[in-house]
Formats: sequence, structure tokens, C-alpha cells
Amino acid sequence: QVQLVESGGGLVQPGGSLKLSCVASGSILSRNVMGWYRQAPGKERELVATISSGGSTNYADSVKGRFTISRDNAKNTVYLQMNSLKPEDTAVYFCNLRQIRLTTPETYWGQGTQVTVSS
Repeated sequence: QVQLVESGGGLVQPGGSLKLSCVASGSILSRNVMGWYRQAPGKERELVATISSGGSTNYADSVKGRFTISRDNAKNTVYLQMNSLKPEDTAVYFCNLRQIRLTTPETYWGQGTQVTVSS
């Protein structure tokens, strides 16, 4: 099992910045993909960004150029730096970890952290 704990959410004005953190613990394999997803009220959960243990990144078009995902493998931590925030970025942000144990895929989710962008 893997546990994910997010932090860093909050209320910010449009144009502001926030940095989310997610610490993973438990049975973590050396090769994995960590990422952030978000879910706004009445909408489906959507990809924000992912980063592999090798450092390859992937971003949703809506956040490219504004958000940066990074990770510290030694600390099993993934970060999401969010700049130039917009009201439409308001959502619960979930940390995600995916790995393959032998041939079995595993997916884990954090409990989520609220990000509200409002004046």
C-alpha cells in the first residue's frame, strides 16, 4: 500500500500563486509516475500534470506555461507550482501515484486539497 498526503491548498486571488506538495509513503517502487488531477464542482476529475521517476513531464493544455510539476525522488515528494492562477483553476486537487508491481498496475490517490481562486 501507498499513502499520499497533499498540502498547500488555500484561497488566492486571481493572478496569484500557490505551491502544492504531496508526500508518498509505503511500498513505493523506484519506477513510478506521480501527478496531479483536479475536480471542480459538477465536473469530472481531470489531469493537470504528471511526472515520471525519470523526470518526463506531461501537462494539460489549460495549465501549460502557468503550472510546473517537479519531484524529489529522495523524499518521495511531488510538487505543483501554480502561477497566474485563474478562477477556473478552482477545484479540489488530488495527488496520484501509478506504478506496476511485477505485472500488476497500482493506482493510489490522496485525499485532495482545495484550491480556490477568487477576489
